[in-house]
Amino acid sequence: MAAVTALAARRRARFEPAAFIGVWTREVAIFRRLWISSTFSAVVEPTIYLLAFGFGIGALVSTVGGYSYIEFIGTGSVATAVIFSSVFAGMFTTFVRRVFQKSYDAMLAAPVDVPELVVAEALWIAAKTGVYGCFPLLVAMAFGLPPSWGMLAVPFIAFLSGLGFAFMGQWMSGIVSSINSFSYITSAVITPLFLVAGTFFPITGLPQWAQTLAWLNPLYHCVELVRSAVFGWEPIANLFSLLYLIGFAALCGWLAVRTLRKRLIG
Repeated sequence: MAAVTALAARRRARFEPAAFIGVWTREVAIFRRLWISSTFSAVVEPTIYLLAFGFGIGALVSTVGGYSYIEFIGTGSVATAVIFSSVFAGMFTTFVRRVFQKSYDAMLAAPVDVPELVVAEALWIAAKTGVYGCFPLLVAMAFGLPPSWGMLAVPFIAFLSGLGFAFMGQWMSGIVSSINSFSYITSAVITPLFLVAGTFFPITGLPQWAQTLAWLNPLYHCVELVRSAVFGWEPIANLFSLLYLIGFAALCGWLAVRTLRKRLIG
C-alpha cells in the first residue's frame, strides 16, 4: 500500500513524456481530419478584420504612431488570430470533450493525469496558434508591410500568448454549467479584451482608467511584443510584457488544472 501511495505521489510531482506523446498523437490524428475547417476559421477571420480595417479606416487615417495604418493594423491583427485560435478552442473543445463526448474519461483511464492532459492540450493549441498568428503578417506584407528579422520572433510570441489564452479557455470551460453560458463570457470578457488591446487604435487616446485596464490586458502585451519585433525592440518594456505573459499563462494554467481536476475527478 505504501509503495502504491509513493508511486502516486511521484506521478503527481512530475509529467510523464509518454502521457504527452499519447495526448499529442490523438490531437494530430484529429487535426489531420479537420485541419481544413479549423485552419480556415482561424486564418480567414483575422484576415478579414485586417483588410476591412486596413483599407476602410486606412483610407481615412494615413498614419498612426508614425506607421502607416496598414502596418499598424497588420501587426495588431496577430493578436486577433491569437485570441481566436486559442481561447475558443480551449473553451468549446474542452467542454465538448468533457461533457458530451466523455473523451477525458477514457483518456484518464490510461496512465494520464489531469495536469498532463490539460497542459498537453494547451500546448497543442498554443503550437497551432504560433502558426496561425503569422498569417496576418503575411497578408500585411503583401500590402506593404516591410519584412524584418524580428518577425522571426512572432511565432514564439503567438505561442506564449496562445498558451495563456488556451489555459484561460480551459479554465472557463470548467466554470460554466452549460455550453450556452459561453455567450456571456464571449460578450463580457473576450470581446473587451479583443477591442481594447491596441489592435485597431492606440490606447493612448483612451481615458486614463481605460488605459489602465488595457495595460492589464494580456492581449495588449502580445500586441506590444509583436510591434516591437517588427519595428524595433524596446528592452525594458518588452521584458515586462514577456514576464506578464509568462505570469498570465502560469496563473491560468494553475486555475485550469485545479478546476478541471474537480470536474473530472471530484
